[in-house]
Amino acid sequence: MSSSSFVKSTLLLTTATLLSKILGSIFRIPLQNIAGDHVLGIFSLVYPVYMVALTLSVAGIPIAISKLIADARAQNQFSQIKEIYVTASILAFLFGLSSFLVIYGFSSTIAEILGGQSTRLALIIVAATLLIAPYMAVYRGYFQGFEDMKPTAISQVMEQFVRVGLILLIAYYLVQQKFSDEVVTGGVMIGSVVGAFISLVYLKAKYIRSSFKQTLSRKYTFHSFTSRSKHILKLSIPIAIGTITMALINFIDSITIPYGLRNIGTSETNINYLYGIYGRGLSVVQMATVFSTSVVLPLIPLITSKLSEGDTTQVRAITEKTYRVTHILSWPAAAGLLALTLPMNLALFTDLEGNWILAIIGCSSVFTSLTILSTGILQGLNLAKQAAMIVVIGVFIKAATNIYLIQLLGLAGAAVSTLVVYIILFIINTWYIYKHQPFRLMKKMIVKINLASLFMAVVIGAPTLFISVADWTRIQALVYLTIAIVVGVGIYIALLLLMKVINVFEILQYTPYRQQKGRANK
Repeated sequence: MSSSSFVKSTLLLTTATLLSKILGSIFRIPLQNIAGDHVLGIFSLVYPVYMVALTLSVAGIPIAISKLIADARAQNQFSQIKEIYVTASILAFLFGLSSFLVIYGFSSTIAEILGGQSTRLALIIVAATLLIAPYMAVYRGYFQGFEDMKPTAISQVMEQFVRVGLILLIAYYLVQQKFSDEVVTGGVMIGSVVGAFISLVYLKAKYIRSSFKQTLSRKYTFHSFTSRSKHILKLSIPIAIGTITMALINFIDSITIPYGLRNIGTSETNINYLYGIYGRGLSVVQMATVFSTSVVLPLIPLITSKLSEGDTTQVRAITEKTYRVTHILSWPAAAGLLALTLPMNLALFTDLEGNWILAIIGCSSVFTSLTILSTGILQGLNLAKQAAMIVVIGVFIKAATNIYLIQLLGLAGAAVSTLVVYIILFIINTWYIYKHQPFRLMKKMIVKINLASLFMAVVIGAPTLFISVADWTRIQALVYLTIAIVVGVGIYIALLLLMKVINVFEILQYTPYRQQKGRANK
């Protein structure tokens, strides 16, 4: 594949990842509208358990396989590719089956930890996805090893469309049939299973018709399996832990928030409801962080390749550019979420429950984005183990602060804990990156961005302090929200231009990988 084709393929994958993450973020809003906060609460409690198991099982596999296959191709050792594929498939089977059996076998215990037995049915059903998803990771990594990102991109979007569509359809049907919240949540989890299965069928068919298939040149033995497994696991495990940040912290929330709420006398039903309120904030944060989570995937190999070439100037330039763009996008998003908490809560979730929760978690979105980005940069710098250790530190801090702050502040304590933890993780990550690859911290630019974001937030948020938003209809809130966003974006861009943080050329001409594409076309 030519450099130009590779850039186009990478852009396709980035776009597909962005689209699938947007779908995966926004569906919780209609789910809450259809089924209510209790169902959203059960869903939000259960899903992080599945995501942690899924990430540990498959997250590092595509990158590990793609790297090993790419290395084999570079050395003209095509006979090794089939061994890599077979070994990865066996590992996928073992990871998927063992993860499913652990969750199924301990489902009652896990459900009790999560808040009560009302979460058990949803937990068991969604765990069935673990029998399918690891195989998807193998095929995606295989195609990526041949620099073909298209199957991964299409399968991601296909899986998410099927999943989200079924979740909402099943939720609507079961609610109309007046099933219990427990059954409704269990039913919507079927969407994840079917979405993964459809995606796997597509990838399998694509593989069968592909010209990339290889054959074994020697007998595949147990020694072959153990030898290849070591290489795959050595690469994949640190990547999996490093990419698990958000899922692992949400998982800790699923365990420690119910525990903290029980300690202050909250019943199981109210725990599900309150976690649904907390889940509103998580939904909004996920929408605000789609850029950083999408840009990390191509960023890791890009930085790694420049580092292997000894081009530290480009490594620094890429780091500075991605930090700059993330700051420019994340600060106004967080400020806007804070300023528009009231109309946003009413417009998206139908009432004003949990405004403070939404506001605090909204503020954390900027540090969540920067943490995800900086973790990806650490992985690109071949510091995946260090990135994983930082995540583990964050998990312990999150668990401790959740339990302590919930005792003091109730559910709002968990939101404060989220904000504090992501600030700490961002600072540690940035310090570690700076220590190994010094780059400009752009302090003056960040101050200007903060001032522009603050001014914008005051302008669009001030009217809500003098008007009774509680008396608005949902349509009125939605209209105000839309107008405020348009006005806010205009004010923010104008201030950035005025303070020379950006220029008109950047707004009109900037596209991701523009420089790389230009070099590829030369």
